[in-house]
Amino acid sequence: MSRLNIKFLCVIYFTCYIFIKLDGTEYAIFLLSFFFSFLAPLITEYDKHLGELNGQLKYYQKQVGEMKLQLENVIKENERLHSELKDAVEKQLEAFPLGTEIGTDTYADDETVRNLQEQLQLANEEKAQAVELWQTVSQELDRLHKLYQEHMTEAQIHVFESQKQKDQLFDFQQLTQQLHVTNENMEVAGGADRMGKCRGLRTARKLRSHRRDQKWHDKQYKKAHLGIALKVNPFGGASHAKEIVLEKTNQQFLKTVTEQSVMIEQLRKKLRQAKLELRVAVAKVEELTNATEDLQGQMKKKEKDVVSAHGREEASDRRLQQLQSSIKQLEIRLCVTIQEANQLRTENTHLEKQTRELQAKCNELEKERYEAIVRARNSMQLLEEAHLQKSQALLEEKQKEEDIEKMKETVSRFVQDATIRTKKEVANTKKQCNIQISQLTEELSALQMECAEKQGQIERVIKEKKAVEEELEKIYREGRGNESDYRKLEEMHQRFLVSERSKDDLQIRLTRAENRIKQLEIDSSEEISRYQEMIQKIQNVLESERENCGLVSEQRLKLQQENKQLRKETESLRKIALEAQKKAKLKISTMEHEFSVKERGFEVQLREMEDSNRNSIVELRHLLETQQKAANRWKEETKKLTESAEIRINNLKSELSRQKLHTQELLSQLEMANEKVVENEKLILEHREKANRLQRRLSQAEERAASASQQHNLEHLKAFQPKCGEKTGIRSCWKPGFPDICTSGWLWEVRVTRVWKFFT
Repeated sequence: MSRLNIKFLCVIYFTCYIFIKLDGTEYAIFLLSFFFSFLAPLITEYDKHLGELNGQLKYYQKQVGEMKLQLENVIKENERLHSELKDAVEKQLEAFPLGTEIGTDTYADDETVRNLQEQLQLANEEKAQAVELWQTVSQELDRLHKLYQEHMTEAQIHVFESQKQKDQLFDFQQLTQQLHVTNENMEVAGGADRMGKCRGLRTARKLRSHRRDQKWHDKQYKKAHLGIALKVNPFGGASHAKEIVLEKTNQQFLKTVTEQSVMIEQLRKKLRQAKLELRVAVAKVEELTNATEDLQGQMKKKEKDVVSAHGREEASDRRLQQLQSSIKQLEIRLCVTIQEANQLRTENTHLEKQTRELQAKCNELEKERYEAIVRARNSMQLLEEAHLQKSQALLEEKQKEEDIEKMKETVSRFVQDATIRTKKEVANTKKQCNIQISQLTEELSALQMECAEKQGQIERVIKEKKAVEEELEKIYREGRGNESDYRKLEEMHQRFLVSERSKDDLQIRLTRAENRIKQLEIDSSEEISRYQEMIQKIQNVLESERENCGLVSEQRLKLQQENKQLRKETESLRKIALEAQKKAKLKISTMEHEFSVKERGFEVQLREMEDSNRNSIVELRHLLETQQKAANRWKEETKKLTESAEIRINNLKSELSRQKLHTQELLSQLEMANEKVVENEKLILEHREKANRLQRRLSQAEERAASASQQHNLEHLKAFQPKCGEKTGIRSCWKPGFPDICTSGWLWEVRVTRVWKFFT
């Protein structure tokens, strides 16, 4: 817009200059007045436009500064959060035991992996948001740079045009000086015209008095001398027409002189206004040059700031890459630890299988022992039968009385031995039952302890569940709209599900332990009842044996040899059983010691892991809270930035629409001005034609006046030639000032024609 206006003004100025050089001052003065009347609003509008551009530049500079500060804060927060994450993960990895394996480790590992994945996702999202912000800032900087370049080009054009205007002003000053000189000449010519007018009036009076005298002399001459009626003097009509023409020309000349004086005064005022406006324009141009220099300095500073921001962004990208590499290393370490944990789990399963096999072997040994006891009992029965047979044989050989006494002695001895043996066997069985009962009671106490611990864990889980439900209710009461609350709800829901799962697992374990306790109680009661039945059977057997002592005594002799053999076999079996028992006891003791050591180590590691998990959970909660706060703050900032950007876009759209309307108005004004210029050119052509016509008429009137004056002089000379002593009278009538009057009128007409030519 400003370029078109300045070009249009330059065209008008050069047309003024051409018309001043070629035609004259009147049309040039009109064009100059039009030029200065059109220049003032354009300069004010250009100043307003420059002020708006400067305000926009300052606003954008402020926004760029704010965005830089926000970017620096975001980069610092990202660095701090990444450093905290790195430290927390390193602490967790350092605290993570390599040789541990617990049922809950998988759950903790899954939770840590999930938390790390969520943190990685959040970090990637933050990086994406930071990259988007950087892209938007870079786009705004590019746009500002383009605006600055456009403004610089416009400023350079304005400076160049201001230099042109200065040159044109210098030319215009020269032209004004020339116009002043012409105006002075015109004033001098106006004074001469006034003097000529006064002289013309005097000559007109003299001509009238001369005509009256001439008429009176003619009448006297006709009456006195000739009595001849003379014709009308043609000189009188010509002089009268000449006087009428001169009066009209004098009136027109006075009108033109007054109009030109008024126009000259107006032009002087406009020249003064134009000088003032030019001075103001020069001052504004200087201010604009200073403003452009300041803007150049500010843009250089901005470019330096942009370069530093790029450097910082590159440093932040490097730090992000380093953090990503460290996170990858930590993931690799996690994978390695997970593999080691899996290996430990496999080893644990293998050890559990070995323990099961050993338990099966122990059960088999117990079964073999029981079978050996049964065989020993059978052998004892066989021995008793052999003793009875032997006693019977001895009774057959010896006397019945001796046999009876011997049988009594043997029966008493056998009964004593049987009672002792039965007592020993009952004591052994009681000891075994007591040992088993003590073991069962220990297992019951351990299971009860485990049940109590699991019940405590269940109560803790229930308390945590209640706390989570209360937190969920609080969060639901506080509000459901925020994304951070939604994330908290999801996390609390996950924790709730995990706690419910752990509760279900613990309940299942409790039920299993209770079932196991019940089974052990049932087994112990069954074993007690079985042992009681065995004792009753043994007592019945003793009674039956007491009854059948007589029969057994006969077979005793036969079975002594078999008894010896069976004793040898039993001794060998006892030795084998004792060796197996010793080996089993050693293995069981070693396994129990190993299991106790492992259990202690696992308990210590469990406690350490629980402490580390608690600390990590607290740290992760703190980190999540900080990240949520930062995310909320970034959301608010993004909302504010979007609102400001929308407001700015709407303002720019309104400014664009306003500028479009303004450009349309200026184009319509340009069209009107062009139409006015065309009309003025037409009027100028018409005025030129009229001036040419008037000049032709003047030249024709001058020629006619010259010819009429010549004819009048000739006729006057012919009519007033001296006759018979009338020479002195004619000369007295013919005053010596008459030819001077004619010559002065002719000179006045010549001056009028010169002035008219000068103005045309």
